[in-house]
Amino acid sequence: MNQSVEEGKMAAITSYIMIIGVFIAMSMNSEKRNAFASFHIRQSLGLSLTFVSLGLLVSNFDSLMISSAMWLSISVLWAFGIYSAIVGQTKPVPFLGNLFQKAFKAI
Repeated sequence: MNQSVEEGKMAAITSYIMIIGVFIAMSMNSEKRNAFASFHIRQSLGLSLTFVSLGLLVSNFDSLMISSAMWLSISVLWAFGIYSAIVGQTKPVPFLGNLFQKAFKAI
């Protein structure tokens, strides 16, 4: 496996511990920037912000079906992202991953 991937894997996996993990991973990656870790930090930051945004929106509805759909979709995207980090791949999460890469390219 690529040396860069191995060096950034811990920060990449840490970033998927929702919003706290993103900040921890950002500090882990700040001194010696790693492209693999940065990719996954952008993905997990986007997922965290999407989760919070959808949560605020969905909380206005008192519907178990809407809430369940939100939780299921975020969980599937999160699982995809963390699996990608664990196996050392830089696959963006479906639907939103490329948008996250563009929106957070400074990270």
